[in-house]
Amino acid sequence: MPPIAIALIVFACAFGGALAGIFLRSALPEDHLSDESKEIVHLGMGLIATMTALVLGLMTSSAKSSFDMQDMALKQSAADILTLDRLLSQYGSETKQVRALIRRSVAHKLDAVWPEERSQSARPDTPDTTPMIDGIENQILRLSPRDDAQYWLQSRALKLGEEVMQTRWLVLAGSDEPIQLPFVIAVAFWLTVIFASFGLFAPRNGTVIAVLFVCAVSVASSTFLILEMDNAYDGLMKVSSEPLRYTLSHLAK
Repeated sequence: MPPIAIALIVFACAFGGALAGIFLRSALPEDHLSDESKEIVHLGMGLIATMTALVLGLMTSSAKSSFDMQDMALKQSAADILTLDRLLSQYGSETKQVRALIRRSVAHKLDAVWPEERSQSARPDTPDTTPMIDGIENQILRLSPRDDAQYWLQSRALKLGEEVMQTRWLVLAGSDEPIQLPFVIAVAFWLTVIFASFGLFAPRNGTVIAVLFVCAVSVASSTFLILEMDNAYDGLMKVSSEPLRYTLSHLAK
């Protein structure tokens, strides 16, 4: 489900809970709204608010860690690819074909993950890239070093190619681990209860409703930002393509 849809659901739950609390107040007997009742409700809501803050903190930390990992992996991969191209350039003119293949695979990755058409969704997992990467490794293996320098360059190129593959699988594995739905459901339920308690003891006037509306928008916005950050390659907040574009501009030259 898109982050904006989940955020709207959270807003509806929170603000709907507040309105339900406001209208429920008129239906409750007076002894249910006594000072002793308010104290118990406040204690219970304090506990729920603490749990909500902890879970939101965990969700934020998880999303930020995932985003940073994806960003660092992309930068590391871009640096390794550029280094691999430089090594092959030093090897000699016989690597021209494999360097051109590296450039095509990077361009293909850019088009898949950061498409120029905004209507297209990002595709971090591109199965057709795997044969291209395997072809690069096979072409490097087929090189015939003539001296120790070329042998070292070939060995180093193979090692870098393996590291690029490992980083790719790491990125793909990380992109398929979104925030678990039970966390979102729990937060939405707790927010509904908290806002219902706000409305239960609040006077029924425009100022109170406006404040509760702004608070509901705020918690829904925080949920939206967390979920957006958790999806590192799509949406408003996503990993920058600049490191890979910089690498592409310097490949095979």
